[in-house]
Amino acid sequence: MCGITGWIDWQADLLHTPNSLPILERMVQTLTPRGPDSTGTWLSKHSALGHRRLSVIDPENGHQPMIRTTDGRTYAIVYNGELYNASELRRELETLGHRFRTHCDTEVLLLSYIQWGKACVDRLTGIFAFAVWDDTHHTLFAARDRLGVKPLFYTLYQDQFIFGSEPKAILAYPGIRAEVDAEGLAEIFAIGPARTPGHGVYKNISELRPGYYAEFDRNGLRIKPYWTLTSHPHPDDEKTTIEKVRSLLIEVTESQLISDVPVCTLLSGGLDSSALTALAKQHYSSLDTFSVDYAGNDKHFQANAFQPDADAPWIKRISSHLGTTHHNVVLKTSDVVDSLKPVVLARDLPGMADIDGSLLLFSKAIKETATVALSGEGADELFGGYPWFHREEMLFADTFPWSITLNERLAVLSPELIDWMKPRQYISNRYQEALSEVPRLPEENQAMAKMRQMSYLNLTRFMPTLLDRKDRMSMAASLEVRVPFCDHRLIEYVWNIPWELKTIGGREKGVLREALRGILPDDVLFRKKSPYPKTYDPAYIEALQSLVMEILHDPSSPLHPFIDIEYVRKFAGFDAAQLHRPWFGQLMSGPQMLAYLVQVDFWLREYKVSVTS
Repeated sequence: MCGITGWIDWQADLLHTPNSLPILERMVQTLTPRGPDSTGTWLSKHSALGHRRLSVIDPENGHQPMIRTTDGRTYAIVYNGELYNASELRRELETLGHRFRTHCDTEVLLLSYIQWGKACVDRLTGIFAFAVWDDTHHTLFAARDRLGVKPLFYTLYQDQFIFGSEPKAILAYPGIRAEVDAEGLAEIFAIGPARTPGHGVYKNISELRPGYYAEFDRNGLRIKPYWTLTSHPHPDDEKTTIEKVRSLLIEVTESQLISDVPVCTLLSGGLDSSALTALAKQHYSSLDTFSVDYAGNDKHFQANAFQPDADAPWIKRISSHLGTTHHNVVLKTSDVVDSLKPVVLARDLPGMADIDGSLLLFSKAIKETATVALSGEGADELFGGYPWFHREEMLFADTFPWSITLNERLAVLSPELIDWMKPRQYISNRYQEALSEVPRLPEENQAMAKMRQMSYLNLTRFMPTLLDRKDRMSMAASLEVRVPFCDHRLIEYVWNIPWELKTIGGREKGVLREALRGILPDDVLFRKKSPYPKTYDPAYIEALQSLVMEILHDPSSPLHPFIDIEYVRKFAGFDAAQLHRPWFGQLMSGPQMLAYLVQVDFWLREYKVSVTS
């Protein structure tokens, strides 16, 4: 994995502008954690491209930006990602007369663009964000993978097109400031830590949406989708469906095991991570697996509706069954508290509080042993594993079901901020916008249409939040994480499986459980879902209370204008109901609300965020 950045400027001759290279180097430097192994820059008259590399395939070659001249035309590429069908594309390109100088997928991608132009994206299987500059025709082409596993942000500034893997690269360009308006604040305080697809939060900074490409030339910027979910009647019976789910999962997992550096899996003892671990173990005589837990959770863990049991016994069960070399990373409460600010720097925004922080610490521990990891993100969105697929009060909430406690969320905000950003209207508009995109199937009955709607919301609104988290936290530790359940080949098939087939046996993710029979032990197959772990240590809550009180007593805090100070003061004391009631997803409850406010305060200070109309 890597980090990419650059810009296009029609007015300047970048080759003869003295500060072009220092600016580019500064932008590239912001992405160093994404690519610690090497750095590269390239300038032409109107383009500047920069790259940081994390070597996974063909470490000796594949330096970027990669340049090729064909038939008198010069092309340059910067690329972040992995192509899982690189070998097939390479063979096809060779039959068409192309000759390769490396074994890396960067060259495959570049020659694919040279051969097929923008239609190359239809042939790509993998996770990617890339930009190709045609120096002859002065055209930049950029694209992002279908599910948005890899990020790509951009802005138009003084007729320049500026892009980067993360907003920090764009913010390093002279003249671009960290500004937010009412809409950006609504993303932070009403939608966050999720984001509306394509929204960069910062004013005038956007994110290229998953499955989209962009072309920039002297005629301006054009952005178009090249892939969307398509609804059609499911043709297969139950037996065939189970067999296809099984074969597709095996196929996509096998394709994602290719690497020239060590591969491991993240193992929680749940269905999804256990399945990927079992499939990976079939290909490796030895396999490292990693889990995360918190000091004191053996004493402080409290089962609840969202987290029914502890992971540790199940992790031991599956690791022993498969014979993996297991590493249990135990995080100290003090380290989790200390991580709240670094993860803001990794995201460039407030995020999922200690849920982010623990993943960053976990990723750093994994990186000591491996460079590539497989993770189970996407399975719950795809197969319907979350509580909101099954609980009527969430299923029929007429809003994003992972964020139904809006009153509690807004209670911490100042009346002036609420009046200005109009959060209820903003959320309603974004929700209706999402519903308008759902590819309906006319012959479906009302109940099935509702489940298709819920699936779409999860795949396009909730899953990107977790993918963004996974990318930012893992790449901040220079760790590449692959997500087989987010492979578009699997998603295109499962998307159209009727709900009654997805829930075979009356169980959430029933079809997946049936597809994994014989691959996993039955007790693991039918374990009740348990999400990513979090700390239950009272010392964590005490630390957050102290941090929040420091902010409340600091007259210079930039957070003050946005919050109801007296309410937050009382909220920081917690009662039992506030402590465990989720305000976002399954994991973010009372403590995480406080941690989120701590992050917002730090973000406003560190990024010198200004609020504009």
